[in-house]
Amino acid sequence: MGAAPTLITSVQRAFRLLEAVSAHENGAPAKRLARETDLPLATAYHLLRTLVHDGYLRKLDDGGFVLGDRLRTLHTAGRGQALLNRVRPVLAALRDELSTAAYLTFYEDGEIRVAEIVDGPRTPRVDLWVGFEDAGHATALGKCVLRELDDEARKDYLSRHPLDDLTPRTITTAGELIRRLDSTPLAPAVTDLEEYALGTVCVAVPVRSGRTLGSLGVSMRADRRPRLDEIRERLLPAAGRVSRGLSLTI
Repeated sequence: MGAAPTLITSVQRAFRLLEAVSAHENGAPAKRLARETDLPLATAYHLLRTLVHDGYLRKLDDGGFVLGDRLRTLHTAGRGQALLNRVRPVLAALRDELSTAAYLTFYEDGEIRVAEIVDGPRTPRVDLWVGFEDAGHATALGKCVLRELDDEARKDYLSRHPLDDLTPRTITTAGELIRRLDSTPLAPAVTDLEEYALGTVCVAVPVRSGRTLGSLGVSMRADRRPRLDEIRERLLPAAGRVSRGLSLTI
């Protein structure tokens, strides 16, 4: 038999206090929480002060304690992780089926951010030498989001992000970028034909999580460009599965 694990008593006591606080919607005073958790009052006070200081609890004017904003933030982040866990198998299946790295992005707070990348030794991700937040005009994932935005949101994004010349193929004028987005031959798919990195092409299609817009895409060597139509047809049903997975209630 292995040795018993070393447990930190103060951590266990803090969690017991958090559980006790969560059972009281309108808050509970230290004496009641100490009694419910079988803790000495002095110990309960010390732990409660620490939890308040770090934002996990909040002390009310009447002396009661309620859950703090830090716990709500953790809950929100945990929900996001759970959603990604639901759709990660779809990205892994794309990687294995198409022999490409697979990416998922979301448009949040006016920025295009990478939420997940699934790659492998034989399917390496593209070298992210410029962050996606600053390269929406040059990546299939970013351009896919921009294509789906309404005119006002698209103009707002372009007004805040210079169209930097990342490769000789990068589109660097807003008018030309919008024209190409509105006339892409693979719609609703959008491509990046060595615009972000020479030697790499990408395809992306839109996904949605409630009101949040995103994109699902893959990257590959430029010599696979003749297969873009085929890859688009594989991406579209995968995007549907991702959107359904993201829309499920947790």
